[in-house]
Amino acid sequence: MDEVAGAIADPVRRAILTMLRDSRLSAGEIADRFQISRPAVSRHLRVLRESGLVRDELVGRRRFYVLAPERFAELVEWLTPFLQPSGLEHRLDALETEVYRTRRERRTRGPAARAQENTA
Repeated sequence: MDEVAGAIADPVRRAILTMLRDSRLSAGEIADRFQISRPAVSRHLRVLRESGLVRDELVGRRRFYVLAPERFAELVEWLTPFLQPSGLEHRLDALETEVYRTRRERRTRGPAARAQENTA
């Protein structure tokens, strides 16, 4: 997981992963979308390949890079608890529900019942 997290820490590598989400691309096609040098893009691709986030496929004489989404599973599993509501959020939701229920009950009772509540 540390290797995956380290690989996605760089914004250029995240941009490459986003590009590969939709289609496979050659190193040249990826490099053309950046203002950094082709060797720099190659180094980023090597990091992504070594971390297992992308793999390369040879098609004839061309090398294409494709996303390897299965490698994200461990990171997603680790992150999931942070996305789940905490116990406090559940209690606040319950409180909000109770407030709305009480308001609704007061509206459905007549004005005489509300006046009696206010004097009690």
